[in-house]
Amino acid sequence: MSAQTAAPSPAAEPMAHRQVLEALSGLLLVLFVAMISGTVVSVALPQIIGALDGSQSQYTWVVTASLLASTASTPIWGKLADLFNKKLLLQISIVIFMVSSLACGFAQNTGQLITFRAIQGLGMGALQILTQVIIAAMITPKERGRYNGYLGAVMAVATVGGPLLGGLIADTSWLGWRWCFFIAVPFTVVAFALLTKTLRVQTVRRSDVSIDYWGATLIAAGVSALLIWVTFVGNEFDWLSWQTAAMAGGGVLLLALATWVESRVTEPVVPLHVISRRTPALAILASLAVGMAMFGGSVFLGQYFQIGRGYGPTAAGLLTIPMMAGVLLSSTISGRMVSRSGQTKPYILAGLVVLTLGFAGLATIDHQTSMVLISAYMLAVGVGVGMSMQNLVLVIQNTVHLREIGAASGAITFFRSLGGTVGVSVLGAVLANRVASNIAEGLAKAGIPAGGQAAGGSLNLAALPEPIKVIVRSAYGDATGHIFLISAAIAVVGLVAAAFLKPARLRDSLDLPEPAKEQAPANA
Repeated sequence: MSAQTAAPSPAAEPMAHRQVLEALSGLLLVLFVAMISGTVVSVALPQIIGALDGSQSQYTWVVTASLLASTASTPIWGKLADLFNKKLLLQISIVIFMVSSLACGFAQNTGQLITFRAIQGLGMGALQILTQVIIAAMITPKERGRYNGYLGAVMAVATVGGPLLGGLIADTSWLGWRWCFFIAVPFTVVAFALLTKTLRVQTVRRSDVSIDYWGATLIAAGVSALLIWVTFVGNEFDWLSWQTAAMAGGGVLLLALATWVESRVTEPVVPLHVISRRTPALAILASLAVGMAMFGGSVFLGQYFQIGRGYGPTAAGLLTIPMMAGVLLSSTISGRMVSRSGQTKPYILAGLVVLTLGFAGLATIDHQTSMVLISAYMLAVGVGVGMSMQNLVLVIQNTVHLREIGAASGAITFFRSLGGTVGVSVLGAVLANRVASNIAEGLAKAGIPAGGQAAGGSLNLAALPEPIKVIVRSAYGDATGHIFLISAAIAVVGLVAAAFLKPARLRDSLDLPEPAKEQAPANA
């Protein structure tokens, strides 16, 4: 009996370099599809929300909806990858993503767009985590740093190319913003065909499969309640109100129940025995800061350039290049250095220091800041993200058995995405409040009666008179720096967490050796 349950997986042999590269061709395209889906939209989003007559809160929720769905589903996909056929799961997620992308393109109002973006987030979460899980099943942790450089490069190209492509689409009259969503479809078709042909991942079938639906539901409900509260508190209701008690208290209660469920079930979605250990816990805390950098930076900088500085979508995409160039260079170089040295902590620490400095610089910007300075700050943020993001995943993957790689990778990706989701929601709420206050002050100084679209921070600037348009632009430009001050503070928390990581060498084997004591009692 014990031999049956403890039998090592025959998949414990690493693949040859050529086989890895063949499989990576499809996997990297999948990752590219998932990443570009967000970045293509980011620069065009002010135009999209303006065309659909949306508000700043709806702007935030178009982003938050996909992040929330991706965040809540990530640990589920990671756990399913430990239990079922990884290749089949990846193919299913590609189909979900493709269909939802088409639906987003046909949305007629912001409500529909937010709903379809949530469904798209399910596919995005699956594509990102399953790619990492499959790569972890093929490549040893020490060699994985080298291939993580390719991952970082693809993510950087998608993040750089996405805004440029989105800006060009939005600025091309015969295409229009809807093609920002339609453009993902051909990529998904090609990725599906490549994976069908090249991906060969052995599946270890288990008869004792148990999926933690209750835990997944409670986690999603708890996180959703808190994010909805953050979005509306201060505007729709007061901080001290029954709505705050219901949403914030209910969210905390649901997450407490989820923790209790995860401690009782046999196959938890978020394995507490993994994330409660020192190294994974610290790596997860640091990942929260990186998540906020990744999502908050790209979402609100694109808005700053267009609304605060008056650039078009294409120009705004070009202006984000320094940040993405930083990600590209630092992830590629640090990935190779990690593989050579077998150490991750020095690069994570250096990355988080640079990330904190970059956010501190962005916290000083207003609607007149030199673009050279802003580019330097963005470069620092990009370098910090590139040096720390994938290496933090590697830290956790190095500490767990191959049979738990999906759940462990899902856990850190979940918390990183949670950081991004909470970051976008919190920063969006702070920005909306600050913008409303700045507009009210600007209108009062100009002797213009407050009210209408301008007072609400409308993103449809074309419909506003020129004097009000100038006030709205200044309000957004001056308010953006305040949200990055919050990001800098959170990055410091991530830096402190990374400082307490234990230095450890990356292992040369795919799996951890089983403890001798597990086999000793066989004759007892």
